[in-house]
Amino acid sequence: MGAVTFSVFRGVPDQDGDPFGKMIDYTIELDEGMVVLDAIHSIQAEFAPDLACRWNCKAGKCGSCSAEVNGKSRLMCMTRMDEILEETPEGEAVVVKPMQTFPLVKDLVTDTSWAYQTDRKISPISGPKDKDWVFSQSEADRVQEFRSCIECMLCVNTCHVMREHQKFDEFAGPRFFVRLASLEMHPLDERSRIPEIKDDFGIGYCNITKCCTEVCPAGINITDNAIIPLKERVVTEFYDPIAIIGKKLGLRS
Repeated sequence: MGAVTFSVFRGVPDQDGDPFGKMIDYTIELDEGMVVLDAIHSIQAEFAPDLACRWNCKAGKCGSCSAEVNGKSRLMCMTRMDEILEETPEGEAVVVKPMQTFPLVKDLVTDTSWAYQTDRKISPISGPKDKDWVFSQSEADRVQEFRSCIECMLCVNTCHVMREHQKFDEFAGPRFFVRLASLEMHPLDERSRIPEIKDDFGIGYCNITKCCTEVCPAGINITDNAIIPLKERVVTEFYDPIAIIGKKLGLRS
């Protein structure tokens, strides 16, 4: 495929925790079938053995190698170089940066520990203890999509509520609305999660731009199948006058 130049961010946080570094160009020879992660490994092997890059499975299943390639949130192991070259203007370098929403650790590695902290705030499934867990295939199909999340955090990285406004303490972000939807829509989960989704996890901040859905490597329809149904349930619970009156009259549980 010939020689290609990559402009890769190299740096560490400064004393205030802000990214401090610069873009460095590396030119390597590409082989047929390479993905961006292969190119980064070639750069490590030939020029920069200290270039920090997180990866594990190289099969789009672990979510480790998230980065921004030519300004878009992507998994490097699933981003083919032939496609990147088609979108890169002739004579310009392929730009590789770390995710901009999360704190920088070094080079292409970011600190996503916020995700683990948020995950612990969500109560696990609370199903019936006195009977078998039996439900229909259609009910299983509805939540199965959410189980394909690989926790790459690309959806969070592209979410403007997180990226521009840093609402980490007030907003669960698209990844965890997927998890909350998988629990709220589970046919056997008995916990009422709507008050938490509204108040603790701040679903009202989302204005459904669908940017999270567009970058999901697992193909989860985050906006239409998770976030919007949760928003609808919040509206029904707290703002629908007919539903509120019916609940007070005992017409709905």
